[in-house]
Amino acid sequence: MSQFLDRLQFFKRKQGEFADGHGTTTNEDRQWEDGYRKRWQHDKIVRSTHGVNCTGSCSWKVYVKDGLITWETQQTDYPRTRPDLPNHEPRGCPRGASYSWYVYSANRLKYPKVRKSLIKLYRAAKLQHPDPVDAWASIVSDPVKSKSYKESRGMGGFVRADWTEVNEIIAAANVYTAKEFGPDRIMGFSPIPAMSMVSYAAGSRYLSLIGGHCLSFYDWYCDLPPASPQVWGEQTDVPESADWYNSNYIIVWGSNVPQTRTPDAHFLTEARYKGTKACVITSDYSEASKFADDWLAPKQGTDAALAMAFGHVIIKEFHVDKQTEYFTEYLREKSDMPNLVILDESKDGTSSETKSYVQGRFLRAADLADNLGEDNNPEWKTIGVNDANDELVSPNGSIGYRWGEKGKWNTLQLDGKTGKDIKLKISLKESHDEIVSVGFPYFATAQNEHEHKYYDHTEHDEVLQRNIPVKRIKLANGEEALVTTVFDLTVANYGVDNGYGGENVAKSYEDDVPYTPAWQQRVTGVDPKLVVKVAREFASTAEKTRGRSMVIVGAALNHWYHMDMNYRGLINMLMLCGCVGQSGGGWAHYVGQEKLRPQTGWQPLAFGLDWQKPPRHMNGTSFFYNHANQWRYEKLSMQEVISPLANKEKWTGSIIDFNSRAERMGWLPSAPQFGMNPLKLCKDADKAGMSAKDYAVQQLKSGDLQFACEDPDSPQNYPRNLFIWRSNLLGSSGKGHEYMLRHLLGTKHGLMGKDLGESNETKPEDVKWNDAPAEGKLDLLVTLDFRMSTTCLYSDIVLPTATWYEKDDMNTSDMHPFIHPLSKAADPAWEARSDWDIFKGIAKQFSKACDGHLGVEKDLVTLPTLHDTPAELAMPYGEVKAWWKGECELIPGRTAPHLIEVERHFPDTYERFTSLGPLLDSGGNGGKGINWNTDDEIALLGELNYKKLDGPAKGRPNIDSAIDAAEVILALAPETNGAVAVKAWEALGEFTGIDHTHLAKPKQEEKIRFRDIQAQPRKIISSPTWSGLEDEHVSYNAGYTNVHEDIPWRTLTGRQQFYMDHEWMRDFGENHVSYKPPINTKTVQPIMNAKSNGNKEIVLNWITPHQKWGIHSTYSDNLLMLTLSRGGPIIWISEIDAEKAGIEDNDWVEAFNVNGAVAARAVVSQRVPEGMSMMYHAQERIVNVPGAETTQTRGGIHNSVTRAVMKPTHMIGGYAQQSYGFNYYGTVGCNRDEFVVLRKMSKIDWLDGEENSKGEK
Repeated sequence: MSQFLDRLQFFKRKQGEFADGHGTTTNEDRQWEDGYRKRWQHDKIVRSTHGVNCTGSCSWKVYVKDGLITWETQQTDYPRTRPDLPNHEPRGCPRGASYSWYVYSANRLKYPKVRKSLIKLYRAAKLQHPDPVDAWASIVSDPVKSKSYKESRGMGGFVRADWTEVNEIIAAANVYTAKEFGPDRIMGFSPIPAMSMVSYAAGSRYLSLIGGHCLSFYDWYCDLPPASPQVWGEQTDVPESADWYNSNYIIVWGSNVPQTRTPDAHFLTEARYKGTKACVITSDYSEASKFADDWLAPKQGTDAALAMAFGHVIIKEFHVDKQTEYFTEYLREKSDMPNLVILDESKDGTSSETKSYVQGRFLRAADLADNLGEDNNPEWKTIGVNDANDELVSPNGSIGYRWGEKGKWNTLQLDGKTGKDIKLKISLKESHDEIVSVGFPYFATAQNEHEHKYYDHTEHDEVLQRNIPVKRIKLANGEEALVTTVFDLTVANYGVDNGYGGENVAKSYEDDVPYTPAWQQRVTGVDPKLVVKVAREFASTAEKTRGRSMVIVGAALNHWYHMDMNYRGLINMLMLCGCVGQSGGGWAHYVGQEKLRPQTGWQPLAFGLDWQKPPRHMNGTSFFYNHANQWRYEKLSMQEVISPLANKEKWTGSIIDFNSRAERMGWLPSAPQFGMNPLKLCKDADKAGMSAKDYAVQQLKSGDLQFACEDPDSPQNYPRNLFIWRSNLLGSSGKGHEYMLRHLLGTKHGLMGKDLGESNETKPEDVKWNDAPAEGKLDLLVTLDFRMSTTCLYSDIVLPTATWYEKDDMNTSDMHPFIHPLSKAADPAWEARSDWDIFKGIAKQFSKACDGHLGVEKDLVTLPTLHDTPAELAMPYGEVKAWWKGECELIPGRTAPHLIEVERHFPDTYERFTSLGPLLDSGGNGGKGINWNTDDEIALLGELNYKKLDGPAKGRPNIDSAIDAAEVILALAPETNGAVAVKAWEALGEFTGIDHTHLAKPKQEEKIRFRDIQAQPRKIISSPTWSGLEDEHVSYNAGYTNVHEDIPWRTLTGRQQFYMDHEWMRDFGENHVSYKPPINTKTVQPIMNAKSNGNKEIVLNWITPHQKWGIHSTYSDNLLMLTLSRGGPIIWISEIDAEKAGIEDNDWVEAFNVNGAVAARAVVSQRVPEGMSMMYHAQERIVNVPGAETTQTRGGIHNSVTRAVMKPTHMIGGYAQQSYGFNYYGTVGCNRDEFVVLRKMSKIDWLDGEENSKGEK
């Protein structure tokens, strides 16, 4: 009040004047100004970054005053690029600049929290059962008690607890689950290790040591493009953003660079200033479109059709009408174009007077007399024709040369038998024996008409006959076979007239023949003249610059069911123009922050490989599809999407049947593994006097033991405990959100569809159907986060983690070559702890809780036939055989998963967690098929981190702190230790027969330490883990060492592959690229106009792109970003659709289908084309979300109206590059084929009345 009185007496307080009366002197206290003066004062500046999967990996100055984090600004001291390139800075975006708001906000999680109903049950149980494990057992074994806390998930009701109690509950649950059901019933989900690799490793190390499963994320996010492994045997190795500047023609395809790659967008602008031409391909008028010299807007989901038309022009003008020397030689040496493919006689009863043929598999050395002189893996050595003498030869480099022999796994043009120089024929045009008609499947037909008539079909046959030149050869069995080259098949596949006559080939671009520019206009809506122009410019530039044409691509193309076709279409363009592996060329695929650069140094830490192996990994999509019971509602039949040339009788059954078959054949991992506890299985084996492996084989053959996937709704096969950290699974990536709420969590949901039993439709064939669906499978859901996310709201226990400015960690990105720190600028606020410290605490309590329950136990682990191991040779010729049908023997590691016994020392979990184990001493380290000695590095870590003085890990290097863990990664990785890099290149050279060590020797003595990267981000060292170089003379570009060092791609042929010959690939008509229209998800018709609110309902395609005011779900609840945006969830629609439905901008609308419902504001925009709706990924359901009129529960998230639909071609395993690898290959969680009903809401109910406030009791 005194300040108010002072103001009233202002004129009386006048003490004097100065400046000729323009100033007055007062005795006023000005201490109130100190707050403003001190706002920008600080005690120290600390370097850190954001672990948010934005790919930026930007360096930030974090300012600290009085021990508190005050604000952040961009750092500008990145290591330079080169004199001929712009530098990396500036790097940052408004989202990153707002992060410090979280640290002390109301959203911040400050203390451990437990669901009230659960902690009441636990405390009561402890009074009766002093042993925590027995107390936990008494709760979850009682259906009434168990249901009471599960059904309250998401209903609020958390209470504060202390760390001792929450760790006790978690440890008790884990011990009980491992003892009663098996350690493989304990799961963990955390994404993108590269964004904070020590934090990821904290949880995965704990889970791996106790035998739990780590779930993959890249495939579940649908950021993983299966086309990359299919073509290259590598998963999304991409150029750094600085390499854009080296390009002379850039197509930006489905990537909104300025919005989602903000820190790197300047390279695109600078490239355009340099003179690089840019074509932007986006279905909506995105922010990237303003960069375009040409903007093409195909209808979403039809990108493969556009790519096919581009390819048609490139093949015709640069490979048929004229042979571009550079392109031809590139394809001859670096692709499978010269490889021979067997043609099989068609069995479709064609009425043609001449025989018709279908495309078969690659010709192999084993098909020929005396294996063509190849004794090692002849069935895995592909064949070509030597141009000099027309003889069949097996060139170096195919996968048969990778395993079982040394020195010939390279792409040098040498005969594998004689070592002599060869030149492979790329075409049989000038040396064929005859011309035959070959059938090519076509999918955009009336038979595949879209359910909503949104996608157009054309009037063409479902099998297109085209003429091909062939050669007759004699096989080892005396029979004759017709063969042709991949090049000749590819030309025909694109409908290009190569002079052989016949139907279904185009004389001009105006012909209505798949895949001409004129044909694509009917499908995509793009002007054919623009198609010809862009394709011609793209290829012409590549011809003149030797491959400096590039495609920057984003996940807009990858979230469709037939994503492979989209990607292979544009990849084919790049290969046809010799762009892959050339600086300034190739595919620049950016989705998540996938490039964990020091990968081989990180893996032993992350998965406990220093103590025991193998770890348990599970592909996330199959896991959530199975255990959220999405399969029970599956309406898509595989007979709808396979090739018209395939035997439809092979493709009966549901999608989950094929996933189950893939697991049993050893193609995919299983979680849980068997229908019994693997610890008990090992004990039973001991009683029977057999090894666990032999006993399991016996039991599987007899049918007494089954895989858990055969009955996912049996309580024995439930996943029981789930850890989520560094993730907002239920608020962001969870396709089929409402299915998760109902079946996995057992709580209130908005699911409105009927399962196959309720709708009386065809049920799975192999997987057991239980009429009563399982609900509430998880006994315990634990989430670690720094904010109260949607996932936290549904969890049983929430643990407060340190923010990215409160912990020590490391971060790398696809976009630049640096390794970057997260640094502890201040202690974690309140009672928060770092992820490393949290899991270390759980490990300690787990070890204690084992007393009386778990000791040293044998565990049987199933392991798929993995890529980059000899097991990828499990299935010669790609022929599918099932042991349970008697089609082959059950042979672990060949026709079934490996069965590997692992000894687990459960009471020593903590000691092992905090020390480096001895397996690195005995087995060394490695990755991607090569291995090297680590003695020097272990000795170094013993000096850096000191050693354990006593206990079970006595004498082993310590890993006590997060910095200790970082030093383990840095010391073991070739990317951060030059001596290891030289050893790694030497190891690869043994396979290739080429000395590659010159790539690392200049940096042999360089060792990067954690304090080094805190001083300044450090550029990594070139290693064989990656296919590009970190070099002073070239920007990082994927495939560079394959092209310039003659290192094979890790594929069947050792080359980039246009052709995929696995049986299932051919059955799906995906041996070649083609256009396959979006699928019919069948989720709209059952509910359209069934729950009317009086407003008009329209049907729209549902798209979920990344947003401008958040990174995934992070920042979407940040006050600064909410202020800059519309302050809550929004759905974008076109002006045309808005008018149809009577919707105006900012109206409340509801989008729904049988999967669930979303309530949000409408943004009506010219940016959006008719028929499309967009909801940003991912806007939390905790901010400004009213109730949905259809579900009578709170409007959901963008994934409330989606459900995962899996594709069998992504389940293939044991077949060269099509073999499982964690986050490498596997089923993918696509969601963009989905449609919704959209309407204006008539009543806005915030569900805040007394009748809606039934929280926990």
